[in-house]
Amino acid sequence: MLNKSIAACAVIASLAASPAFAAREMNDAQAKELFATTCGWCHSDGGRQAGKGPKLADTKRSDAFITNRIKHGKEGAMPAFEGTLNDKQIKGIIHYIHSLKSD
Repeated sequence: MLNKSIAACAVIASLAASPAFAAREMNDAQAKELFATTCGWCHSDGGRQAGKGPKLADTKRSDAFITNRIKHGKEGAMPAFEGTLNDKQIKGIIHYIHSLKSD
């Protein structure tokens, strides 16, 4: 029985260390709220419609592109959030963006 417990702990530890798990450290409700209070000023209808910023639903942009844009912004269009949002928050926002579907 002890060996099964050790094996189960090893599996859980390996999952927790995986990039997919790290991206989910923030729950969906927290990510949605963070998006609304940080990004929702420009990305309308929770990112589903264009506003001051583009529509984000159904984006084909990579996680690396979105991370870079969030951290460094786009001159004249989007502020940089590198000093405001941590990596966990950015990953949560990216997960939220990828969950968006057009109406």
